[in-house]
Amino acid sequence: MMPVTASRAAIQRGFTLLETLVALAVLAIALAAVLRVAGMETRNTEELRLRLLADWVAQNRLALHAARGDWFSPGFQNGEETQAGIRLLWREEISGTPNPAFRRIEVGVYAPDDPQHALRKLTGFLVEQRRK
Repeated sequence: MMPVTASRAAIQRGFTLLETLVALAVLAIALAAVLRVAGMETRNTEELRLRLLADWVAQNRLALHAARGDWFSPGFQNGEETQAGIRLLWREEISGTPNPAFRRIEVGVYAPDDPQHALRKLTGFLVEQRRK
């Protein structure tokens, strides 16, 4: 006959409560790390989207001036534009160049909540069109 203690040991093959709690704690820590990374990626994606929209605004401003043949005096211009439902501020700095037939234009695009931090800066040149 088998001793009683040996048969009980053979029957008990599950996890103890302590082992289960440790496994759940490890799982909770791993899931918290996964959620943190997912949150960071969401924020990064939103930042990239905002920068892409700012790039479009800057390119549109330069293309508009080139298409119209604008010729500005050196100085600054400010305004705002909406892209994909997001309001963005722009600031253009027009300056002279060594060649008097050219003007340098730098377009900076900013978020309305942080007008000191440029989302995008783009530089182009305006050419004076000789009118007949």
